[in-house]
Amino acid sequence: MNNDKNTQDWKLKLNDLVQTCQSELKKTTKIGMKMLSASQSNAQLHETYEELGHWLKNSIESGDLKIEDAKVIELIAKVRQLESELEGYEEEVQNIKKNP
Repeated sequence: MNNDKNTQDWKLKLNDLVQTCQSELKKTTKIGMKMLSASQSNAQLHETYEELGHWLKNSIESGDLKIEDAKVIELIAKVRQLESELEGYEEEVQNIKKNP
């Protein structure tokens, strides 16, 4: 009879452990799905900001949009400088590839 009670106690504890593990796995899965969705939204937000920045820069440079704000002008100058640097790096890489 005592052996029967020990077996039942053991089964109850095992079932409780399995249920706890299942519950935690479900929570972890939900959290992971939310984090994946947040990551995708963050990537789309970054792409949208980048697209907005390109549009704004091009519109200002073409004269379609007149902005006199010093910060905007400063940022566009920085973009031009960085684009120039990147072009230079690309040119250097191409030269390195051509020369042994």
